[in-house]
Amino acid sequence: MSSSLALYTKYRPKTFEEVIGQEQTIKTLLGAIKAGSVGHAYLFSGSRGTGKTSIARIFARAIGAHNDDIYEIDAASNRGIDDIRALRDAVHTVPMHSPYKVYIIDEAHMLSHDAFPALLKTLEEPPRHVVFILATTNERKIPETIVSRCQSFRFEKPSQATLKVMVERVVKQEGYILEPASADLIALLGDGSFRDTYGILQKVIAASSDKKISQEEVEAATGAPDSRLVNSFLRAVVARDVEAGVTSLFGAVEHGVEEKVFLDLLLRKMRAVMMFRFVAGSAKRLAEDFPTEDMSLIEDLAKNATHTLTSKELAEFLRAYESVRVAAVPGLALELALLRISGK
Repeated sequence: MSSSLALYTKYRPKTFEEVIGQEQTIKTLLGAIKAGSVGHAYLFSGSRGTGKTSIARIFARAIGAHNDDIYEIDAASNRGIDDIRALRDAVHTVPMHSPYKVYIIDEAHMLSHDAFPALLKTLEEPPRHVVFILATTNERKIPETIVSRCQSFRFEKPSQATLKVMVERVVKQEGYILEPASADLIALLGDGSFRDTYGILQKVIAASSDKKISQEEVEAATGAPDSRLVNSFLRAVVARDVEAGVTSLFGAVEHGVEEKVFLDLLLRKMRAVMMFRFVAGSAKRLAEDFPTEDMSLIEDLAKNATHTLTSKELAEFLRAYESVRVAAVPGLALELALLRISGK
């Protein structure tokens, strides 16, 4: 790589223009800045890796806060009442170089039971020069008394398409060539997290022997299932061949593949069959996301499996997806779905 920095750090957005996604949140924050109506407390909630702290930093700088007047606090490590009392005393000192002092409290839901009332007192009567930004992955653990005193913004998970655009942009800047199917797989494995997607991409780049990264290299570096195993399972579904399907699944489990990832890829291909079959002109777009071998299978099933691969089978595996997290045995949810489809 062109730098020893972690990709997530290197490509973390520094301005609102560089942010991918969260358009409505950014629009609202920019509107407040333009109107001169900056609030004294904000709550950014959403799953990990969705850009909460990055946008908090950008917002802090956008309202004129100098780096010396931006304080980041990890509530997981500074969660006690004494920590919040120290914060309550500190907020009354004036900023060193800025109109505002901005306190970004990450993982705010980790504050102790006693710390929240102390924080509440500060939020109720904050100094005019102080802005709080609370970031959390679990808004339900934030007391309603705190939430009611904040302007709340919900950060949505980025879509796979959004993550794919990010992957392709970063790979190009790093001087690598990535097959479209490889970028799509990395985005899928990122599971709605910018940070996780950067981490996966970093692992893939580190494992590459040259500047061109194939889907096979991505599979090897990430532990994703061999595409041929997923294809074999899909053929078994169409043929109602339980033994062949279970054999493919066992092969994936033996290589440490997570059932959720296997299902992600299976559902993606099943959906592609439906798109090819029912959406005119979709073949060209699908060809950008799947390698030649996969596209041959998708085209074949779209034309020749009209009775054994339908919305009914797709719905069955969607139900299996919901059961993956509670299944006690790896592969059980997929096995049961295959058995039901096969009438066993």
